[in-house]
Amino acid sequence: MTQVRKVAVCASDRARAQVGFTLIEVLVALGIVAIALMAGLRSTDALTRNASRQSTQWLAQICAENEFTRLRLSRQVPPIGESQVACPQAQLNLQVNLSVQVTPNPNFRRVDARVLQVQGSEATPLLQLSTVMGRY
Repeated sequence: MTQVRKVAVCASDRARAQVGFTLIEVLVALGIVAIALMAGLRSTDALTRNASRQSTQWLAQICAENEFTRLRLSRQVPPIGESQVACPQAQLNLQVNLSVQVTPNPNFRRVDARVLQVQGSEATPLLQLSTVMGRY
């Protein structure tokens, strides 16, 4: 009977010794959590940059559409050639480069609007829109 008790006591000692986590298990879990948190941080950063880019693109779209509307409201065929128009929007220095080209039909002109963000001497292209405008 004493041997049975000794075996039972040894088994319970082993069970008590295996209750906690080893240092390696804790470090592996910590590494997994760190990787997951870094992935979450990167995705948050990407969403923030995307929201900023979207608002800049929207302002560039407004500038290009305003120039197209100005040409349509003039009720004349736009003259062939290139021109530049400053378009400050929400503390951004935007510039619209208009290019008017002939088409096979003389009653229509192709108009390309390219919007650039100007910062000092650098100009970053943001958007390019094209349309066809008629004589009437």
